[in-house]
Amino acid sequence: MIIQSFCSGPFETNAYVIACPDTHEAAIVDPAPESADTLSIFITKRSLKPVKILLTHTHLDHIADVPAIKKQYAIPVYVHPEDAPNLITPGADGLPNWFGCQSVTPDVLYQDGDKVTVGHLTFEVIHTPGHSPGGICLYEPTQGVLVSGDTLFHQSIGNLSLPSAQPERMWPSLARLAHLPGDTRVYPGHGSSTTIAAESWLPNARQIFESIR
Repeated sequence: MIIQSFCSGPFETNAYVIACPDTHEAAIVDPAPESADTLSIFITKRSLKPVKILLTHTHLDHIADVPAIKKQYAIPVYVHPEDAPNLITPGADGLPNWFGCQSVTPDVLYQDGDKVTVGHLTFEVIHTPGHSPGGICLYEPTQGVLVSGDTLFHQSIGNLSLPSAQPERMWPSLARLAHLPGDTRVYPGHGSSTTIAAESWLPNARQIFESIR
């Protein structure tokens, strides 16, 4: 697997290019503000063929460059239905539209358990509501890779104080991730990568994070 992160925008959001080395097909995950040009340069340099835009959720720091990427490559946008309203009407989640995000109509609404292929790679969609209602993670079991969006960070979790956050749904979401193999490499929406084993606190997430809220 080819996986490259691009820390972009004022919130230092990780946009990703994930590609199959056999077919050169690529998915662009969470095209953050100010990421489009950098993503395009990498894609051209590696002779990749973008085929999908995959969104882990639709907070504006994860979708600002979706219109530019979609226009450039004419590829479909995938999102969970519970987060689709904020893609169609940026700011519908109660947060200010800081980046002047444009409306985008999703092409595919993926659900928990769906499979998304990128060349010979097959990602399972894991619905992980909490930070946002339609937050998802993308899990490729043969490669041992989890793209976790803002559900799970190194030693932390996504903000649960935002207007559309649903704290009570976060704890079951994290419990699901805790059951993945320990050597699963986690690529989050912000910060450095980690592994499931390194986040040994996951089974106790509720007790830890409710105590500091």
